[in-house]
Amino acid sequence: MLKTYTGSCHCGAVRFEADIDLSAGTGKCNCSICTKSRNWSAIIKPEAFRLLQGEADLSGYEFGTKSGQHLFCRHCGIRPFGRGYVEQIGGHYVAIQVASLDDVTPDELIAAPIKYTNGRDNSWWDTPAEIRHL
Repeated sequence: MLKTYTGSCHCGAVRFEADIDLSAGTGKCNCSICTKSRNWSAIIKPEAFRLLQGEADLSGYEFGTKSGQHLFCRHCGIRPFGRGYVEQIGGHYVAIQVASLDDVTPDELIAAPIKYTNGRDNSWWDTPAEIRHL
């Protein structure tokens, strides 16, 4: 079910709204940055995302193919969302860190399906052999 959530970084400098259907699935990846940051995200289209405040408070990091901009608050370091373009997932996207949603309930998170991807081996469409650590 599509629901409008509010989200933020830890210090509150960055705030956003996002229309997300958590029942459509979330994702965790085993690539180097996702493993180190304990990434758990929901991918949405840019038109379903509204940055309410904090554009100037964001800093970004890109690596590899530079298809994704990993954004973080320059004050508290939290990564509330990222942006990018990947043709295979429909082009432009916003990746919402579900842990940054202020009004999501534990029950909603528990019920959200998780798709695991094997970014470590650049086999993004496959499930890694081991996922318990993700």
